[in-house]
Amino acid sequence: MEIRRITPRYSVSPQITVEDVPAIKAAGFVRVICNRPDSEVPFDLQSEAIDRAVRDAGMEFEVLELTHHTMTPENIARQRELSENCDGPVLAYCASGTRCTVAWALGQCDRMDPDQILETTRKAGYALDQLRPALEQFRSKAT
Repeated sequence: MEIRRITPRYSVSPQITVEDVPAIKAAGFVRVICNRPDSEVPFDLQSEAIDRAVRDAGMEFEVLELTHHTMTPENIARQRELSENCDGPVLAYCASGTRCTVAWALGQCDRMDPDQILETTRKAGYALDQLRPALEQFRSKAT
């Protein structure tokens, strides 16, 4: 499991397993967000199995399946709400961490300009320069 910190309160990861949950808990996360649809993973990696392990470890678990078609303003706002309205750091996961990072980036357009957002994601290992037009569009709607 490779956790990449985007901000002090928001980190992303590729797909996690039940076996990863103790390390996630030990790292101080209080909520885990699954952004990966169950249709992309085998049964043992589906959200229900991860949910059970995360909750048994004393953390919160949320599912917000994101795909190209469901990366809507409403889901971006929901991701931001899930990541900000809790009592500590959040780990979001998908196949590679990219979707989780894109959702975070689009959700910051009312707070940061595209250059700041892209620099933040780049530092975490996600070069999302192709996202600039969407960031600029979201920013124009947010301001």
